[in-house]
Order: sequence, then C-alpha cells, then structure tokens
Amino acid sequence: MADQNGHIDLGPPREMVAGVGFPAPPPPIYACTLTPELVAKAREELQEKPEWRLRDVQALRDMILKDHPNLRTRLDDAFLLRFLRARKFDYDRALQLLMNYHANRKAWPEVFQDLKPSTVKHVLDLGFLTVLPRPDPHGRYILCLRPGKWKANDYPFVDNIRAIYLTLEKLIQPEETQVNGIVILVDYGGVGLSQASNPGPLLAKKVVGILQDGFPIRIKAVNIINEPRIFKGIFAIIKPFLKEKMAERVSN
Repeated sequence: MADQNGHIDLGPPREMVAGVGFPAPPPPIYACTLTPELVAKAREELQEKPEWRLRDVQALRDMILKDHPNLRTRLDDAFLLRFLRARKFDYDRALQLLMNYHANRKAWPEVFQDLKPSTVKHVLDLGFLTVLPRPDPHGRYILCLRPGKWKANDYPFVDNIRAIYLTLEKLIQPEETQVNGIVILVDYGGVGLSQASNPGPLLAKKVVGILQDGFPIRIKAVNIINEPRIFKGIFAIIKPFLKEKMAERVSN
C-alpha cells in the first residue's frame, strides 16, 4: 500500500518475488555500490561522473522543489538517481520521467492501489511472470513473461500488469540494474485467441507508455520465442505505441 509519501510497499529488501532473491537495494543514505567496472560503464553509457553524481542529484532535487513543490515524491539520493540514470543525466528528461511516473500511478488506481506482493501472489503462483535466477552475460536480469499461462477466467488481466510493475520496482532497486538495464523475454507458447485479445489497444497503450516513458528502467532488449501464427496480430496492437528505439529492440 502507498504511504503518505506515495511509496509502494515492496516488503523486506530481499523478499522473494517469483522465486527469486533480488540483490539488496542500496542503503537509505546513499553510498555507491557499483563495482569499478560498472562505474566505468555508467560513465561511458550514461554520462554519469562519480565526482559530480551528488551535485546532479541535488540539481534534480532543486528543480522538483522549485517547479513542483506539491509533488508527493521521495527526494532521497538513491531514488532520484534512478531517474537520472534512466535519462543519461539529462535533468529535464529525468524530471519529466519522474512526473510521468507519478502521473501514471495517479491515473491508473486499479494497478497501483494496494500494490504489494501479497496482492499479486496468484499471478506469480500461476507462472505468468518469473525473473530468471541469474543475469545474462551483460549483467542484465531477465524478466520472463508467459502469457499462455493465463486464461481469461483465471483473474482480470490487470493483475498481470500489477505483478509486472511490482517486479520492476524490485528489480530497479539495485544500482547494477540501473546501469545494466534488463531484458524482457516473452514466451508465447500456449497462447490462443482468448489470450491474444488481451490486452486490447487501450490497455496496451497504457502498458507501453509506462515502460517507455513512465518508469526509470532501461529495457535493453525484448526477445520473443514460440510466437504463434497470430503473433503478427498481437504485435500489430502494440507496435503503433512503440518508439523507434524500442521497436528496434524487439526480436523474434
């Protein structure tokens, strides 16, 4: 459940989600946990300079306090760093991402209200969503979605979106994920017409909007396996909402 500052209850730092023990999040008082290799990667790919890191965080914090003094958001270093890294330390774009993050949560209460592990346990138990136990060779965790596990009479499709969002909230806590990004693996094995009709265009637009412009995570690839004959129809629903860069990262 969201507290008075709008935080999502994610349970203990190392709570098991989908059978995976996530790396522990950074401590409340920021201290960099990146390895020297990841510090170098962040410098090269994200324009993150360790000597300017806290200055950049303070600059974003000042923009929030000046331009959006009534925004109910976390302002700690670790939280704001997620948005700076996701937008390569461009202050304006990081601020817009933060605003989108909160706007989405306010506009879609059926997804974000009372969002905690216990409310999506049935989704995880069904196997719709898992996180593979080890990162890939590039250090990216792999979020595996299996739409064929879900049937329309199991529970509302929006519960799947809740589970995806909560898992992303857990994944983004460790700094290595903020730098390396994640990979989404979609296994369409067992998908039929009933699953293909969910989500519809409106729901698809909302989900894609959150992943592209409303959440501080770097999606480095979307890999699709076992695509059925109707996959072209499924992708046709989603493709109009994908930005060019994201569309290029989808492979099957």
